[in-house]
Amino acid sequence: MKKTLSFEKYLKEQLRNSVFKKAYNDLEPEFEIIRSVIRARIEKKITQKEFARRMNTTQSAISRFELGNSNPTVSFLKKAAAALESKLIISIK
Repeated sequence: MKKTLSFEKYLKEQLRNSVFKKAYNDLEPEFEIIRSVIRARIEKKITQKEFARRMNTTQSAISRFELGNSNPTVSFLKKAAAALESKLIISIK
């Protein structure tokens, strides 16, 4: 029988590889943007469909963004913040 790994265990295992770890860490800003938007959307109990309506876009565009399959522009993020009745803050530390 094939043993399945949870994502967390799989990720931990893969992060032992220095090339994978560097690539993963290089994507952290993108992951954080996506997590922040999803977290805010869920906290406000807004569906992807409603979020898309508020942003004047399609649910499939929201899905692609949340899956990490699109590279959002600052304009997209400003619309997302407005749709979430939030403020967009961008910083470099």
